[in-house]
Amino acid sequence: MLVWTLFISAILLFLALDLGVFNKTPHIIKSKEAGIWTGIWVTLSFLFSGLIYWLYQNNHIDNPENYTPAIASMKFITGYLIELSLSVDNIFVIAVIFTSFKIPQKYQHRVLFWGIIGALVFRGLMIFLGVKLIQEFSWMTYVFGGFLLFTAAKMLFKNDEEQFNPKKSFVYRNLRKVMPITMHMDGEHFFVRRRHILAATPLFVALVVIELMDILFALDSVPAILAITPDPFLVFSSNIFAILGLRSMYFFLSHMLDKFAHLEYSLIAILTFVGVKMLFVHHYKFPEWVSLGFIALALAVGIIVSLRSKTVGQEE
Repeated sequence: MLVWTLFISAILLFLALDLGVFNKTPHIIKSKEAGIWTGIWVTLSFLFSGLIYWLYQNNHIDNPENYTPAIASMKFITGYLIELSLSVDNIFVIAVIFTSFKIPQKYQHRVLFWGIIGALVFRGLMIFLGVKLIQEFSWMTYVFGGFLLFTAAKMLFKNDEEQFNPKKSFVYRNLRKVMPITMHMDGEHFFVRRRHILAATPLFVALVVIELMDILFALDSVPAILAITPDPFLVFSSNIFAILGLRSMYFFLSHMLDKFAHLEYSLIAILTFVGVKMLFVHHYKFPEWVSLGFIALALAVGIIVSLRSKTVGQEE
């Protein structure tokens, strides 16, 4: 419990510093700044795997699966890479939402900050529920595995012409029914008073849509990481590090999304792999290096093929 308290406290402390110190004044986050923060979060994540090794080696945290320190560290890294790779889809959707609601670049960080606060809460609840379901009902692994395979097939055969339109989404249409909405911006405020009526600004609307879309994405990502490990701390911490790095990765990649057109096939391969792994978990357990190696290879191939095809296209 002490480790959980310290971990969550450290995350909350950083978030307070992030909004109150590092980004106290709204500004446009350039690619260089975002690249530095992306590098910092990736580095911190891999360094945290070393802390995972130390915690499990010295029995400072519950170890329900009786992992060795090395296995615990590898499972954290594997889970982190899965969550990070699945976050790419979030980045595409976030870019569409910001564009649709015409959110100025200098206010986008504020929206993502509060979005991450909500994501921490909802991901924590979904992880807790998922772990409990697997512990109580072993057959739930088949349900999760089948769902991941269904998601992978849906991504593979989806119609490219289907474009997500936030203003036609179920969330936006119903949000307008429960509260007044104005499309006029008022700085970084989520609400403004218009003729004695408190109305939500595009910032708040974008925040709600992003929050609920994240919950939908979590339906894929949480079962995916539960295929790697049911250890609550490893699942939660790897999720948190991926979510915290999502903001900087968004600002770093938002202007280069078209360069990673083939990365979606990597995500399909990863979802298929973890789905199969979950279906066979009671019959055969893949060695940890196989899981980590496959996920790293799938990401590397997707990135390389995307960049090469983009280069070839420019030459032609």
